[in-house]
Amino acid sequence: MPARPRCVVAEDQYLLRDGLTHLLTAHGFDVVEAVGTGPELERALRTHRPDVSVVDVRMPPTLTDEGLQVALAVRRDLPGLPILVLSQHVEQLYARELLADGAGAIGYLLKDRVFNADQFIDAVRRVAGGGTAMDPEVIAKLVAGNASDPLAALTPREREVLELMAEGCSNAAIAGRLHFSEGAVGKHTANIFAKLGIVASDDTNRRVLAVLAFLGS
Repeated sequence: MPARPRCVVAEDQYLLRDGLTHLLTAHGFDVVEAVGTGPELERALRTHRPDVSVVDVRMPPTLTDEGLQVALAVRRDLPGLPILVLSQHVEQLYARELLADGAGAIGYLLKDRVFNADQFIDAVRRVAGGGTAMDPEVIAKLVAGNASDPLAALTPREREVLELMAEGCSNAAIAGRLHFSEGAVGKHTANIFAKLGIVASDDTNRRVLAVLAFLGS
């Protein structure tokens, strides 16, 4: 990830768009464009190919799911383009489709559950770095909507570890949340990869693949 990652901000409310721009700039991002409509977002993504984008779901002209639809369309042409969705709602169908390409670099946060700047900026950085940053409520809705369970072989503790991986937590953070050692987290993670049949050599990619399996992609 570059020293000053290039970022596109897409939010139809001016004050929030301006606030996000200032926040990201203050934390080392170069906001190359801030837009307020779906067509503007598509042009900005294709023109700049940014290191990360912060995208609202409901944008003009339809005010339904314009932002998410644009993100999907552009990711089909530019696989792995990092997108962090910032929304008031969980759009299950499109969120699942956004995750389904298996490329990672995806986040989905709910606006009313972002409690401080550090939490938000950490999520943006994880997505820019190719990881995931998923709100627990988004995870719960996506998993609940998945009729099949590819994770039946996992123990309850392994599922807890995998859920925290989906949120974007590091092994150290998972150890702190679940009150056991990093070594134990490493063992649970290795078991998760083995049970899901994930054998990729790059550990970051394995984490992304495991998260995608968890979300039912």
